[in-house]
Amino acid sequence: MSFEIDIEKRLGDAQVTLTLNAGEGATVLFGPSGIGKSSVLNMIAGLLRPDRGRIAVDGDTLFGDGIDVPPERRRAGYVFQDARLFPHMRVRANLLYGAGREHDAFEEQIGFLGIGHLLDRWPRTLSGGEAQRVAIGRALLSHPRFLLLDEPLSSLDRARREEVLVAIEHVRDVLKLPILMVTHDPAEAERIGTRVVRM
Repeated sequence: MSFEIDIEKRLGDAQVTLTLNAGEGATVLFGPSGIGKSSVLNMIAGLLRPDRGRIAVDGDTLFGDGIDVPPERRRAGYVFQDARLFPHMRVRANLLYGAGREHDAFEEQIGFLGIGHLLDRWPRTLSGGEAQRVAIGRALLSHPRFLLLDEPLSSLDRARREEVLVAIEHVRDVLKLPILMVTHDPAEAERIGTRVVRM
C-alpha cells in the first residue's frame, strides 16, 4: 500500500505543508506540539479539508482533482490521543461498533491486544492502557486500509505505554497494516517508525 500526500492548510497564523510518499510499515510524523501533525491526520481522515493538494491511497484519490471522499468511505482506522470509547457501551459493544456487525471471530482477530477479559467492563473502569488497546481493537475491527494514530501514548504511564507499543508493533509487523502515527517523543518515533518525517 502506498500513500501520496501533498497538502497545504493555513491554521490561524501557521501554515501546515506536507509532501510525503510512503509505503508499508509505519510512517511517524515527529516534531514538537502545535506544528500541525494532528491536523495532517485529520486531513487524511477527511475530518479537516486541506486548502489545496492531493491525498491518495494506492492510487485512489481521497482528496484533490475535484474529489473529496467522505470520512466514512476513506476506510481509515483512527485512534486518538484519548481513547474516545462510548461511555454508555461496555467494551464488547464498543468493539462491535467498530466491526459494524456481530460476528464470532472478533475475539480471535484481536486476541493479541489482551483485552478478552475486559469485554463486560464499562469504559470508565479501564486503565488508560486498557482503553487505548480497546480503541485500537475497535479501529482494526472496522476493516481499515490503514491506521492513523494520534499521540496514542502521550497520556500513559511507562507500564501502560509499553503495552500499547507492543500492540502497535504487532499491527505493523504481523498484521502488516500501514500506520501513520504522530508523536513528539523521539524514542517512540525511533521504535515504531519504519520512516520518520520531521515536521
